Formats: sequence, structure tokens, C-alpha cells
Amino acid sequence: MRNSLPHVDKKRIIIPFLVLEAKLSSLTTYEKNGPKPLEPKKKRVRADAQRSTDALLEAAKSVFATSGVDAPVREVADKAGVGIGTVYRNFPKRSDLIAGVFRREVDACVAEAEELSGAHAPLDALSLWLHRYMQFIATKKGLASALHSGDPAFATLPDYFRENFEPALTALLDRAADARDIDGDVAPYDLLRAIGNLSVASGEDGADHITRMVDLLIRGLRYGADGSGGPDATQNDV
Repeated sequence: MRNSLPHVDKKRIIIPFLVLEAKLSSLTTYEKNGPKPLEPKKKRVRADAQRSTDALLEAAKSVFATSGVDAPVREVADKAGVGIGTVYRNFPKRSDLIAGVFRREVDACVAEAEELSGAHAPLDALSLWLHRYMQFIATKKGLASALHSGDPAFATLPDYFRENFEPALTALLDRAADARDIDGDVAPYDLLRAIGNLSVASGEDGADHITRMVDLLIRGLRYGADGSGGPDATQNDV
């Protein structure tokens, strides 16, 4: 006798597929395809905002270099070519603006250390960067008093200073010491502080005096290195 196939209820097969199709059609675009990529317009807005912030920081840097960190915010706005409201939207307090300029300048100076190291001989790179650091310190009029004002915006700046400048200078010193251009027994932070102390000179010849003192300090680094300095050095080498 021929075996018959079991009876299959077609409705029980079709209905689950209909339910699944209904569920899929009800999914949102996000659920089906995931998040949308950032629209070009939003990218443009973000880029424009960054350019606006950079312009303000560059203007503040210039104003602070000539007039000190206590310069009127209006002067910064005029220099940047924006309204004073734009300044306060980006930096609600003066201390926020000062801290922003400081961090930006630290970052730029640190980045230059690596660039100089890749483009110059070890001693030349070290010398050029120490002068660059000297300019950084010399143009921060009023910064020392601001850092000691107790404003919370400045609380992390001293650590930011050391955490960035010390490794940058260490790399330059190590490279120069490996090349036997300088004595290797130099504490980076001592050198940073020494140049910082030298950079407070004022008066008509203040800038020239600071440059000469930093040059003298760099010559002192060479004392004791192979081939330069040491007890038997000639007067021209010291």
C-alpha cells in the first residue's frame, strides 16, 4: 500500500513569514542600516567652529604678547574681527581664554621640538628649540601672576607644562648627549626653569640680554663633552 505524506497546514507555514515580513517593514532606517554617517553640513559646521576658536586663540596670543594677559577682551575681539559675544561664547571667562592660549602655545612649541630634531644636527636642534622655548616664556607677560591667582582654570597648567615640555627637551638632550655634543648629566626641568628665570629680564635691551644669556647657557652645556669644553679648553671654546 502506498504511504501518504502527512498533512501540512499551509497557514501555519505562511503566517510566520507574514509576521516576519511585517516586523522587518516596521523597522526604522536606523535599526536596518545602523547610524547614518555624519552629514557634510555638520562637518562643515564643526570645521567652521574650530576655525573660529583658532582665530580667537591666535588673536589672544598676539594681544597678550604686547599688552599682557590683563588686556581687555574687547581688544582680542577686535584683533580677531569678531564681536565680543563670540569671544564669551567660546571662552566664558578670561581665565578660560588665557588657559586656551597657553595650552595651544605649549602644543606648538612641543611639536616644533620633534620637527627640529628631524631637520637639524643634534646640537643645532637643541639650540634652536631652547631659543624657541625662550620666546615662548618671554612673550607670556603676566602669565606668572595669573597662574598664582588661584583661579581653577589655571590649576592644571603647571602640570601640563611639565608633562609636555620635559619629554620634548629630554629627547633633544639625549640626542645631543649621544652625539657627544653636550654633557649628558643635565636635568631637563632644571634647564627649563633656568631659561624661565632668564626670560624675565626687561628694559630696552631685555630681549637681546635674554638671547645672550641663553647662548651662554647652551655653551655651558657643552662643557665637559668630548672635543669641547673641559679644563683644557681654549678661551674661544668656553
